[in-house]
Amino acid sequence: MPDIRLDHLTRRFGVNAAVDGVSMVFAEGSVTCLLGPSGCGKTTLMRMIAGLETPTSGSIRFGERDVTRQSARERGVAMVFQYPVMYRTLTVAQNIALPLARDRTLSAAERGRRVDEVLDVLDLSAQRGLRIAALDMGARQKVAVGRAIARRCDVVLFDEPTTNVEVHAKLQLIRAFKEFRRRMRQTIVYVTHDQTEAMTLANQIALMQSGALSQCSAPRLLYDRPDSEFGGWFLGSPGMNFLEQAGSGNGLRAGIRPEHVRVFPQPAPGRMEARVTGDCITIGGQHLLTLALDAAVLKVKVPPGDGLPVGSAVFVECPPEHVVLFRDGRRVTEPSRS
Repeated sequence: MPDIRLDHLTRRFGVNAAVDGVSMVFAEGSVTCLLGPSGCGKTTLMRMIAGLETPTSGSIRFGERDVTRQSARERGVAMVFQYPVMYRTLTVAQNIALPLARDRTLSAAERGRRVDEVLDVLDLSAQRGLRIAALDMGARQKVAVGRAIARRCDVVLFDEPTTNVEVHAKLQLIRAFKEFRRRMRQTIVYVTHDQTEAMTLANQIALMQSGALSQCSAPRLLYDRPDSEFGGWFLGSPGMNFLEQAGSGNGLRAGIRPEHVRVFPQPAPGRMEARVTGDCITIGGQHLLTLALDAAVLKVKVPPGDGLPVGSAVFVECPPEHVVLFRDGRRVTEPSRS
């Protein structure tokens, strides 16, 4: 199976660049999530990989093959869209088997085996004889995923497949995705605006901003050491805190995630005095405190039961190992931190 290589890929609509000079590699057999806010260019980028959009400039290669000007059919990719497209009068099994009927290299027995395997992975075996019209949106999307993976294409593209399904079906889809990834090592590009989904599924995350590639890294590295303030802000709920270095005159800003800030009731060397201006309970019973630190606002996550009344005086500490320094919105490289 091939890797996917993009070289200065650009797509313009009039004077506006939806994708602007993106160069990156989707490693062979890996899962790459294209992540970013609405309108950042991630779907346009995927559509160019699929052959549904023609680049204004730049190139796309699948391994050694230049596919930049090839049609979607010539590229041989499978794609799952936000809204499942299928034949409502056919059964679940018939919809999954339909693309396999065009492959003359497959015997009837092999086609049947592939359909059975997909139904098992997606927990759809009991529904194999139901017509699509009888299924809810979550089950229909599972069928769409099954149809794509049954083809065994080297490259599979997912365009926000869980956006329009309810929570339980979304969790089922993610579990099924992990299982078929374990069985079939295809090169996968997965578009999402859900950072939890990206952190859970991806080998690498390509974070996009205004049509450009902000950073492409392993999920934990992207979270812990973002290359930009945008990455620090976008990832996390809430994102990084950013604090000016008072009186330094060097243009540096310190970033630290809310869960890494430590809160104490007493002063001590290295601690800064702050005042609680807000306290709300988040998922898991954690408290999200809002603190006023001089002119800055600091978001802090503390364990269940550690909430504090509004107006309380506290003392905060920012462990240096969790602080990321930025200048002009970009991360300061480690040798320059001193």
